[in-house]
Order: sequence, then C-alpha cells, then structure tokens
Amino acid sequence: MTRTLRMYSAYVGAHLRFLVTSVAALLDLSLEAISLLKFRLGCRLLELKKIVTRLTTQHLMEAIVVDSPSNLTDKFLPLTPEEQYQLQKKVAYLLFEIKECKKNIQLLETEHGKMETSIKTLLCQKNELDERKTNILDETKQLHWRIGERNCGDAVQDLIRMLKLVKDLERKESDFSSDSESRHEDVLQSVTYGAREGFPEFDQTLSQSMEKLAAAKKELAAKLRSVLSVKRKIGDVPTQVELIQYERKFSELYSQIRGKHKQTCKFYDTYNSLLEIKQLMQKETSLLNSINSQFQDALTSTEGRSKLVDSMEVIVKGAQQKLEKVQLSLLAEKKNSDSLREKYIAAVADQRQFSSLLKDFQDECAKNERLRLAV
Repeated sequence: MTRTLRMYSAYVGAHLRFLVTSVAALLDLSLEAISLLKFRLGCRLLELKKIVTRLTTQHLMEAIVVDSPSNLTDKFLPLTPEEQYQLQKKVAYLLFEIKECKKNIQLLETEHGKMETSIKTLLCQKNELDERKTNILDETKQLHWRIGERNCGDAVQDLIRMLKLVKDLERKESDFSSDSESRHEDVLQSVTYGAREGFPEFDQTLSQSMEKLAAAKKELAAKLRSVLSVKRKIGDVPTQVELIQYERKFSELYSQIRGKHKQTCKFYDTYNSLLEIKQLMQKETSLLNSINSQFQDALTSTEGRSKLVDSMEVIVKGAQQKLEKVQLSLLAEKKNSDSLREKYIAAVADQRQFSSLLKDFQDECAKNERLRLAV
C-alpha cells in the first residue's frame, strides 16, 4: 500500500510539474509566477510525503488490529492493563490521524481537479489567443501584400514616421505642461512670499485700487441706469409709422363720433319738434273746447256772442304773436344755417388743403426714411 501511495504521489507531482511547465511555456508566464507554482507544488509534495508516512503507520496498525488475539499472543508478549490502555490510546490517535489524512487527500484531489480545470481554461484561452495571433498575422501579411502591390510603402513609412513624431510631440507637450505648471507654482509662491516680505506697501496699494474699482463700478452703474432710462424714453416715443397709424385711427374715431353726433342731433331735433307739435295740439284742443263751451251760450244770448267774439279776437292775437315768434326764429335759423354753410365751405377748403399737405408730408417722410436706410 505504501508503494502504491508513493507511486501515486510521484505521479501526481510529475503530472503537476508537467502541466505547470507546459502552461508556462504555452502562455509565456513570468518567472515569478513559475517559481510561486513550484513552491506550492513543493509544499504539496511534502504534505504527500507526510501522508505516505502516516499511511505506512496506518498499514501497520491495521495489521495489528486485524490479527486475532491468539495471533497477538503468539507475536507479542502479554501486556499489562496499563500498557494495553496506552496502546489503545495510541491506536485511537493513529486512527484519528488516518481520518485526517484521508480528508487532506480528498482536499488535495479536489484542488488537483480545480487546477486541471484551470489549466484547461488556460489552454482554451491560449488556443483562442493563438487563433487571434494567426488571424492578425494573416491580416498583416495581406496588408503588406496590398502595400507592395500598390507601391505605397513610402507613404506607409511616412505615416509611421508622422505617428512617431506625433507621439514625440505629445510627450513634449506633457513635459512642457508639467514644467509650466511647476514654474507657475514657483512664480505664485515667489509672488506671495515677495508680497509678504519684499513689498510691505503692496496690500495698501491693492486696497486703494480695489476702492477705486468699486467707485468706478458704482459710477458706471449710475451711467448705465441713466442710459437705460433715456433708451426707455426714446422707446416710448412713437415712430413715424406709429404716428401715421395713430392719425388714421384718430380720423376713423372722429368720423364715427361725428356720425353719432349727427344722429343724436337729429334725434333731439325730432324730439323737440314733436314736443312742440304736441303742445300746439294741446292748445288747439283747449281752444276748441273753450269755443265749443262758449258757442252754446252765444246761440242763446247776445252777451255770449260778445264774449265769443272777444275770445276769438284774443285767440287770433295770440296766434299772430306766435306766428311772429316762429317767423323770427325761422329767420334766426336761416341766418345760422347760412353762416354754418359758409363755415362748411371754408372747412371743406381747409380739409382739401390739409389732405394735400398731409400727402406731401407723408411723401417727404417716406423719402427721408429711404435716405436714412440708404445711409
């Protein structure tokens, strides 16, 4: 059994060494990783040697335990109870160690399986990398062949040289930026130290300049406010086009108001005339009623006749006076209408003149606007 265990341990060690060396050769592992793997394998081999020694002792103890009591009496001398107790303790301890060794062997086997799976994955990755490498080499060969066919090798060399130049420029730029940052920090430190040590009046002049700057900002803000107010006022002033629109709207409104005024005047005139007609009709009815009442008396007596004649004379005089008043009012209205007609004729003439002047003014405004836009 010890021989088989030794052979198994040697086989496992050789197999692990072979796998590690093959994986290292295939994947170009570093020397540090290989040394680390060799160290781990050495530790595992030492553990396997210990396990082998323990298993040899186990084999001996199994031989001792398996033998019958008669054989034991034949092989060994009779033992005292104390020696038997010590022997039983040793046997139990050795059995416990054997169990632990079996567990360790199982753990080592699982680790061995894990390492084999990891090696398989590494081999698969290596194969994939080899395939990619072959593909890249084929593509580079094809590119070289195309370059050779098209006779653009010089252009490719120039491109490579330009790429190298770009990399050098980028490196110089990074160096220059780092150098400039360091110089900037040095200058700032020198300025701060100089302001603290070599220029005691620097703070005072700086505060004075800041005060002047604040005063200038206040003055500028006041001027800006005044400029904005002037701009606002200028914006409130209507332009020529707006004035023309206002004039048109005012003329339309004036025409509407004039029409409404005429209509209102007509309504008032009709109302006044109807009111006068009503008053005259009321007077006429009252006169007719008085005549009718006096006519019966006039038919019966002479005094009634005289009263009727006197009343009729009074009525005639009142009618004549009323007629004279109406004629006087008619004459006044005629005079007023004549004066209004004259004013209307003058206003029409003024309106024609105003319309002609307005047209000339609008033409001049349009001409001025065209000249201003041309300038």
